[in-house]
Amino acid sequence: MSENITVIGAGTMGAGIAQVAAIHGYRTTLCDVSEDQLASAVGAIEASVEKGIARGKTPEEARERVQSGLTTESDLQQACQGATVVIEAVPEDLGLKQSIFQKVEEVIADDALLASNTSSIPISKLAANLKSPDRFVGMHFFNPVPIMALIEVIRGESTSDGAIDRTVDLAHRLSKEPIVVKDSPGFATSRLGLVIGLEAIRMLEDGVASAVEIDKAMELGYRHPMGPLKLTDLVGLDVRLAIAEVLHEQIGEQFRPPQLLREMVEKGHLGKKTGQGFHDWSA
Repeated sequence: MSENITVIGAGTMGAGIAQVAAIHGYRTTLCDVSEDQLASAVGAIEASVEKGIARGKTPEEARERVQSGLTTESDLQQACQGATVVIEAVPEDLGLKQSIFQKVEEVIADDALLASNTSSIPISKLAANLKSPDRFVGMHFFNPVPIMALIEVIRGESTSDGAIDRTVDLAHRLSKEPIVVKDSPGFATSRLGLVIGLEAIRMLEDGVASAVEIDKAMELGYRHPMGPLKLTDLVGLDVRLAIAEVLHEQIGEQFRPPQLLREMVEKGHLGKKTGQGFHDWSA
């Protein structure tokens, strides 16, 4: 079916999701309360598309599809008018996400699909106050969204089979590979990826090896395409810290955030987006 997709949150993930949707021919609205953030996101999307075209990874027609199919809107409910799919990609704050979806539910059609890009908050908690939790799913994309193939589809306690099937179909039409997982803390990917990333930070904290050497160990020894510290820089140290705090509370001590991670976030060393993380990205 043809979809009108609204993406809420114009940060790195939201912009990437909107880019992929628009490139694949969907009428896409990117929503954020900040006009400056929307302008920055559109600039980043256009630059990403041009880079993909120059490298031969993105078809020439993607430029026109983004220009004609992608719009922005700072009013949440206006952005969701006429949407058949709403994908939320705001920070990992349960109250914020619940508030957004309750407002969205007031204006969307009864058959619209609601999805959250959360990487750690239980889907059933997010859907707890909704009138129709059966159409609510987790749709966890990976950074950078235009490049990473995986979408983790999370089934909440009330999620219907129809909502799961529709989400899987949409993932395929976005040229992604979906996996369907049970609603549990950290799902599959965040739980596995984070425990490796946190241990790598503890190793760096203990002086076991340098950041470069720790990353090289996983890249060459285990064929990981990117080392855990470099990946943390790409995801954002603040994002990793927020997820770790949630999983520490819900699962246990293996997810306690290392002090080094807290200190770096406090200093504003958040990874690639600030130019400094466990690696130097200033160049």
